[in-house]
Amino acid sequence: MADDLTIQTCGKDGGIVINDDWPGYSLELFNYPKHYSGDLECVYIPHGVIMDRTERLARNIMGDLGDHDIVVLCVLKAGYQFCADLVERIKALSRNSDHTLPMSVNFIRLKSYVNDQSTEDLHIVGAEDLSFLTGKNVLIVEAIVDTGKTMKTLLKHVEAFRPKMIKVAGLLVKRVPNSSGCLPDYVGFEIPNRFVVGYALDYNEYFRDLNHICVISESGKLKYKV
Repeated sequence: MADDLTIQTCGKDGGIVINDDWPGYSLELFNYPKHYSGDLECVYIPHGVIMDRTERLARNIMGDLGDHDIVVLCVLKAGYQFCADLVERIKALSRNSDHTLPMSVNFIRLKSYVNDQSTEDLHIVGAEDLSFLTGKNVLIVEAIVDTGKTMKTLLKHVEAFRPKMIKVAGLLVKRVPNSSGCLPDYVGFEIPNRFVVGYALDYNEYFRDLNHICVISESGKLKYKV
């Protein structure tokens, strides 16, 4: 089934592009929590593939920002797993390289989704005072970017504190018709406009305990709808 996955790359950091007709992998090929039986359509990106791509992003970030002190700003809740794995891989590279990348990690939380729909009502929690970013090199780590409106709002908010530089690492970029064009500097995967869960991505706080990135089924949406 792996032969059916058609991908292309977009330069060093443009991400792996997953085509619209990619059906994903059968759930029977992977282990996943059985309490989600019937709630998922397929495994879209296996955990091992996520890990390999994250290591490549870490190398690219190290190559661009090595020997600069950076402040990592992790966007919760969905970004915590990607951020943790990315930071661990950067730390490993720093231990085994002539270049180092001293880091501190801080957290903010964004909330704009109700069920599977993004709303205009964006809440930023923990970002009231980001004055510690003034004059610093900032790496924002986000799990997923779809329309880009949320990222655009966050960047504007962070820029108000006058950091020296801002870079963004996004695990997923979703192809949507109403995209603002605000894309991360480092992209893991570009995916079709499908609602995915797992690897800390949720649907109303469920599915964060999946290791793989999966497509939620319509019955799953109805089961956990609020």
